[in-house]
Amino acid sequence: MKNSNNFYRLDELRAISFFSTSLYMKESVEEVLWAITKNVVHQLGFVDCVIYEFNQKEKLLMQRAAYGQKNPSDTVIYNQIAIPLGQGIVGNVANNRESVLVKDTSKDPRYIVDDENRLSEICVPIIVNDKLFGVIDSEHPRKHFFSERHLHLLTIVAALCAQRIKELGNPTKKQFTRADSYFKKLEYLVQIEKAYRNPNLSLSSMAEMLDISACYLSSMLNATIKRSFIDYINEYRVTDVKKNLRKREYEHYTIVSVGLEAGFNSKSAFYKAFKKHTGITPTQFREKSASTLGNLER
Repeated sequence: MKNSNNFYRLDELRAISFFSTSLYMKESVEEVLWAITKNVVHQLGFVDCVIYEFNQKEKLLMQRAAYGQKNPSDTVIYNQIAIPLGQGIVGNVANNRESVLVKDTSKDPRYIVDDENRLSEICVPIIVNDKLFGVIDSEHPRKHFFSERHLHLLTIVAALCAQRIKELGNPTKKQFTRADSYFKKLEYLVQIEKAYRNPNLSLSSMAEMLDISACYLSSMLNATIKRSFIDYINEYRVTDVKKNLRKREYEHYTIVSVGLEAGFNSKSAFYKAFKKHTGITPTQFREKSASTLGNLER
């Protein structure tokens, strides 16, 4: 039993760490909300998650992000609804600013059916600067599914969400420039030392090399070159790939091996980044380069 409790704490810490790290990479409130709904399902084992944003003027809670049955594709919300402040379980949680765990919704008169009837619900408010921002809500078809542990974890997630939204609304006052000593060191590590070729390179590991926090590095890149860390690094990797795919000595290399040599850690990540930065696939690029080279030789 003691070991079981230890694993319980470890799982909890991992989930909290995951949310804390992933939200730092989000650069808009919309990205934060969609990331939370998706990761609440994957990290906490829920079947769905919906985030409502409070419309102060109309006193309505509007569905802004969802994952599960409510989210058939991309950022689409099926049967998007709005709940008046004070109505339903969501509306009551928003009005009272207090979390609620409902073990049996069939016995709770406040329950409002959305896409389908479910038998348990958990609901936590998101408070930003002492004002109601919205509510994180999840339902489950089984009675008594949600536990106090779930409530504790979701409350922490709501706090992390609020903190990131607050940061996005109040960007750092520090004025970053390309002359910044840390940016110069970063450019040296990437351009000269070819740090991007390390497939395990991450925001945290690069920040450690620079002796700054991951948050500082992310803010510096966003303010200086308007890009995320992964886009910044992948741009160098894609440039490397393009250069090598044009070389005769790489003709017998598979396209994937060229991508892995540039620092990508999987075929899917390589192809996705290459298409994002060039508009075409690596295969199309190689064919185009071969055709151009052939025309020049004739």
